[in-house]
Order: sequence, then structure tokens, then C-alpha cells
Amino acid sequence: MEKTLHVELKENRYPIIVGAGNITRIGECLKSLSKSTKMLIVTDTSVHQHYAPMILWSLKHADFDAALMEVPVGESSKSLEQFARIQDRLIEHQLDRSSLLIALGGGVVGDLTGFAAAVYMRGIDYIQIPTTLQAQVDASVGGKTAINHVKGKNLIGAFHQPKLVLIDVDTLNTLPQRDLRAGLIEVIKMGVIRDEYLFEMVEENLDGILDLDTETLIEMIARACANKADIVAKDERESNLRVVLNYGHTFGHALETLTHYDELRHGEAVSIGMNCAARLAVNLGMFSEFDYERQRKLLDQAKLPVTFPSSFTPKAICDAMSYDKKALDGKLRLILPAHIGEVVIRDDVTDTEIIEAISQCY
Repeated sequence: MEKTLHVELKENRYPIIVGAGNITRIGECLKSLSKSTKMLIVTDTSVHQHYAPMILWSLKHADFDAALMEVPVGESSKSLEQFARIQDRLIEHQLDRSSLLIALGGGVVGDLTGFAAAVYMRGIDYIQIPTTLQAQVDASVGGKTAINHVKGKNLIGAFHQPKLVLIDVDTLNTLPQRDLRAGLIEVIKMGVIRDEYLFEMVEENLDGILDLDTETLIEMIARACANKADIVAKDERESNLRVVLNYGHTFGHALETLTHYDELRHGEAVSIGMNCAARLAVNLGMFSEFDYERQRKLLDQAKLPVTFPSSFTPKAICDAMSYDKKALDGKLRLILPAHIGEVVIRDDVTDTEIIEAISQCY
């Protein structure tokens, strides 16, 4: 079973292939895609042991000259230091403007590698081979690339679309359960912002998803990606519609910044942020208690966190949100739910209202 869909952009059209076992065919896939035989694979020290050897074998048998480099596991790798290491390796391996970068790993590797591709020689092609659920349904699709700054997450970046997103659900077999659950938040988020059927799919098939049922995963991931692809096609550079994808992220990114990116998985921080955003929406009279409880129940069943760490005050969290890159003219743009399947963008919420909602989520 395999599903192929496309991100339809004005200047680019690229496929998203969702299947099982397709990672072993990467060499064949790239024959018609790559203009050069030279390429560099960027992965992390954890993913390397599981998948790098088979990808190198596939590329070698397709007559590609592929080099490989590793970055440390974790959000700390989205740094200027690791970005510079990739640039050094690109130069050492003599990649040119027709060469290709391959991001093999989760969202950190994808964001870092994509940004490196965006600026090397003013931009070279890259592909995404996401190996975590979070990356498969969200980070690998849409061309948002970035590294972090001490003041905030993803503050240094560029829009740079991949040439291909190759998703192999079998890679989830080596994913820790905590990371699988953290990645599921992006599917639940997509359900809340625009696809109630997808939300219901997770509600009704949670056990099968967590047990890694292949057909369920392919169906769910393909539907989540189709939603993301549609949004990206309509608003590639996040001028309006695409900002809805940040539901829960403004609160979550603030929490990640305060914890220095090393205490929570990204999806765990977003889960807390979604719960708080929903609570705020209830306070503002725009979201029902019933839908709030429905979302919270699903987060609880998925064993995702919904409360802020007691070590940070509501004001500290609110202050950290002020660095959010989605702010315009000093005003935060918050994505708040109207009901399951629809959200609205609000830029008129006061700090007092935000702090009140945060204080209710401990």
C-alpha cells in the first residue's frame, strides 16, 4: 500500500510518497530527480545506525557519490555551529549548484538541513526522508527551514521547498514511544484546525496508531500531509492562511525557549500550548467547554502533557511569547479554536487574558 500526493506551488510541484519499505528504493527514486551524482546525507547519531547503511547502499547501486555526516541528537543541533559544520562538509565534498542534500531524520535534521540547502551557493536542491511521526506529518512538508536562537525557536531561517518527501512508515518501528506520542500532536492539531474527520480518525484508532498498524498509519499520515499540502499551496510563505498551522505553537515555543529546548519534546510543548490556547478560547466565549474537554480527553488518552511546569510563572511564559516570529507590529497573532475543525486568527488578545489562561493550566 502506497499513497502519492503533491504539493502544488506556483513555481514548484513536488511529490510526497507515503508507504512502507520505500526507503530502500531511494537510489531508484533519485535517478530522475537529481541533476548530479554528488550528494550529502545529513542525519543524527541515532538514526544513522538504523537507516544510513541501507540508504548508502541504495545510492551506491544507483551510481551516486554520496557522503554522510552526523549531528548530535536533539534540538540543540539546530544551531549556528551545526549549520557551519554542514557548510564545511558541502565544500569539502565539492558539491555544486546541481548537487543534492538529503535530510534523513526527524524535524531537527530536516529544519537544519533544509536551511543549509537554502543558503549554500544561494540555494541547492534537497529532499526530506523523515523518520519521526512529527516530521512525517508536519516538519518535512512545506519548505520551512530554520535554526534556533537563544531568544527564540526558529528565528533564523528561510522558505526553501524540498524536491521530494519520501515517507516510510516502517521507520517508526525504531522510534521511542515517547517520540511517537509527541509526533501525534501534529495530527491532532491538524484535526482541530481544519479536519474534524482526521481528529475522529485519531480518536477511533488511537490504539492501532500507537501499535504501528501499517495501513492505519499510511492512511492517517497521507491525510495529514494532504491537509498540510493544501495549506502550503495556498499560502507558501505564511502571509495569512498558513499561520493557522501554529495552533498551540506560540505557547509551546515559549515553553521550549524557557526550558532551553532540552526538557520537553516539541510535540509535548505544543500539546501544552494547544490545551492553553483552547482554554483561552473558552474564556473568550468562542470555544465550547464540550469541545475543550473533547480535545483534552484525546491529549490525555495519548498520554501527552497538558499543564505547564510549575517552575515558570504565567508572566514569564507570557513574556517569552513576545519573541514569537509570527508577531506583527508588536502584536501576537494567536490561533484559537472556534470548534473542532476550525480556528481563527486573533491579534486583539491582551496580556491579562493570556496570563489568566496560562494560570488555569497548571
